[in-house]
Amino acid sequence: MRRFQIWLICLALVTAAATARAQDRVNVVTSFSILSDFAKNVGGERVSVTTLVGPDGDVHVYTPAPADAKKIADAKLLVINGLGLEGWLPRLLQASGSRAPIIVATKNIAPHKQRSDADPHAWQSVANAKIYVTNIRDALGAADPADAETFRANTQAYLAELDALDREVREAIGKIPESRRKVISTHEAFGYFASAYGIEFIAPLGVSTESEASARDIAGIITQIKTQKIPAVFLENISDPRLIRQIAAETGARIGGTLYSDSLTGEKGDAPTYIDMVRHNIRALTSALAN
Repeated sequence: MRRFQIWLICLALVTAAATARAQDRVNVVTSFSILSDFAKNVGGERVSVTTLVGPDGDVHVYTPAPADAKKIADAKLLVINGLGLEGWLPRLLQASGSRAPIIVATKNIAPHKQRSDADPHAWQSVANAKIYVTNIRDALGAADPADAETFRANTQAYLAELDALDREVREAIGKIPESRRKVISTHEAFGYFASAYGIEFIAPLGVSTESEASARDIAGIITQIKTQKIPAVFLENISDPRLIRQIAAETGARIGGTLYSDSLTGEKGDAPTYIDMVRHNIRALTSALAN
């Protein structure tokens, strides 16, 4: 009986300690799933991360729910992309009454311009992803100075993984003939990828999935595919596939698969993490373009 009582006491102490650790975590809210993955890699067990726009969600057209205001109100740190991506955020912030610090993860990244709009998809360059991560590291260190060293160590390890990923992408692109490094995607989400790695992306939609392609735009892309012999078109996980399927049918271009642009997938999907997403995209691209 005495051993059983001791066991119960030990169990209670362990449970209490685990609860205290959970309560002691930094409560971080991110605007969408890619930022969530960055924050988890930097924060590790010292953070609790909540995402507003979850897996396979389209951050461009997201409509916040009342529960989102409560999430932000409870946050100790809010991580957003900026560059016009979260157009719905100001009203949500006002509704929440939150005074939590906001970190714009694209700080110190020079934005691209597409059709006069800032291109918010800066994470598509792995070099830029490293800037996102260091910005999040600094913000977490300011929010929780006691764990700043842990955040620095986690970041260092993750940056090494991103360096390896960047080399992997460049090696894969090197196997694609330069004449075949052109593809069609749904919206202009891959401008930073194109600049970093030398693949040209042509899209009927602008930098936001809210825009609509005109008949003239579509006709121009169909002509471009035929004259330049662009080998493949790609679907996106957040976009309606009908437009790309129409273009493929009218040109005979191969549908190369699905690219992940603005969102990760759930755990059982092809791209549950940022690194998985980039690897999936580069495999899809090289499979469609290399031969």
